[in-house]
Amino acid sequence: MDVNGKTVVVTGGASGIGAALSRQMARAGAKLVIADLELNPAQALVDEIGGLALECDVTKEADIQRVVAEVEAQLGPIDIFVSNAGLARGQPGNAASAPNEDWQLNWDVHVMSHVYAARAVLPSMIARGDGYLVQMASAAGLLNQIADAAYSATKHAAVSFAESLFITHRGDGVKVSVICPQYVATPIIGLKAEDADGQGSLLSPDQAATAIMQGIADERFLILTHPVVKDYVQLRAADHERFLGGMRALRAKAVDEHGQIRPESFHKLV
Repeated sequence: MDVNGKTVVVTGGASGIGAALSRQMARAGAKLVIADLELNPAQALVDEIGGLALECDVTKEADIQRVVAEVEAQLGPIDIFVSNAGLARGQPGNAASAPNEDWQLNWDVHVMSHVYAARAVLPSMIARGDGYLVQMASAAGLLNQIADAAYSATKHAAVSFAESLFITHRGDGVKVSVICPQYVATPIIGLKAEDADGQGSLLSPDQAATAIMQGIADERFLILTHPVVKDYVQLRAADHERFLGGMRALRAKAVDEHGQIRPESFHKLV
């Protein structure tokens, strides 16, 4: 899809990959709406690149419905809805040790926000026979994230929901993509864009956004910012025991080299 002239909503668009994608969308001619939990940085970015900034807590369906209603009233039908908001809390101990509140927040942000967005925009998209749902998941949704079971489980669910949307609604003219990045230098893992300089496995947000823009242009379902993830997925499918053994070895390497599980250092291990 060519985004020029299209009305695009990006949740969590004020920082990280969302901000980089918003900048590239704006340069490509999109009518951009940044919907973010923090209105001030969203407005600052809109002041820089143009568009509309709206406050939105994606864990609240009423907020997403309000954003959709405001966008439709001001700009017309939404052509592309990018459900990008995300978080990572980690786990304090064993794989079940994260508190219920963290599990619920991961579920609400990584899964239900996508459901809420689809509920809000699908009827109009189906009626028009056109529209695009772009949903942020993670390589962890195809593989696993060491030391964050809640993140991994909900990202797997996000991929599955995107598949359901594609299977059910591609014939209605609704395009669907799911983005599965590996390591990107964003605040979620405690890194800045400049930390990606010279790091082969660690992308800057702008590099990730470039890959995402190409995936949207090609209307690919699975957008991999790191092509090597495809190899890992194939290994997992071919020999799950070997894959799990490799992940256990990677975890042990992280502990040996860094003394603890540190997400900001994972990119150095692969």
